[in-house]
Amino acid sequence: MTPKIAVEPQSWRSETLKAAVAAGGGEVADIAVAQGLIWSDPQSPEILQSHLDAGPDIAWVQLPYAGIEPYLGVLDKERLWTCGKGVYARPVAEHALMLLLASFRGLDSYAPARTWLPPQGKNLLDSKLTILGGGGITEELLKLLEPWNVEATVVRKRPRPLAGAHVKLMEDLSDSLAEADGVVLALALTDETRGVIDSAALDAMKPDAWLVNVARGEHVVTDDLVRALEAEAIGGAALDVTDPEPLPDGHPLWQLPNCLITPHVGNTPEMGLALLAKRVEDNVARFAQGQELLGPVYVDLKY
Repeated sequence: MTPKIAVEPQSWRSETLKAAVAAGGGEVADIAVAQGLIWSDPQSPEILQSHLDAGPDIAWVQLPYAGIEPYLGVLDKERLWTCGKGVYARPVAEHALMLLLASFRGLDSYAPARTWLPPQGKNLLDSKLTILGGGGITEELLKLLEPWNVEATVVRKRPRPLAGAHVKLMEDLSDSLAEADGVVLALALTDETRGVIDSAALDAMKPDAWLVNVARGEHVVTDDLVRALEAEAIGGAALDVTDPEPLPDGHPLWQLPNCLITPHVGNTPEMGLALLAKRVEDNVARFAQGQELLGPVYVDLKY
């Protein structure tokens, strides 16, 4: 079967994704006759809904990113939904490693300095890390951490083993935080994980431990984090995501010397286009052959 696949027409990514559809054995088609839809706009659920309304035969929708929060009101059980789960794991893991090294090695002090400072920092080598989330980002980060001989603990919902780490469950979170030199957030945002890093979690961390967040800003209770950083109750925070986002000018996090912020660039649209195109190619081929698709969205679980 040669499936008819529509591609979001207004996106700058469209031509690349149309080529991916063709490479996967699909036929780029008008929405009115399409069986699948490749959607690359990370927002605009109302526009997606209008396309779904215009495509009565659409049985499968590919969303661009792992985070599907903007589309929760559009998801249904009549169609098969897939997302970018795992697509961008390598670049985001690379960014997490960069933030870990920057925070451990005192870049928060050295980068803004205009005078020669005394030595500070600590080794990532032989350190203890706790990583929340056991998905693709964590799997890739554990590979990157191998040369540093890190003792890694992964806290996750289900007790599935992961190479290179001890696995604990969420009910063991407090103990896992207490042991860590660094804590990395790389988990999906759900009702259960929203606000998982609150005042109690921050109190459980070592006074020199750093928090690194490459997942979603809403995993952290921002006011609690600000208070912890102001009191120097933890070593600091390195954040690629914030709540709110974008972080407004003048927000207290911008003013804190023990906080490093990057503007949600663990994966940029330009970096990720080739990776998304490969996922589209693979899933179009699987769709044509009636095989299980990569990156399924679990509608009931909202991720």
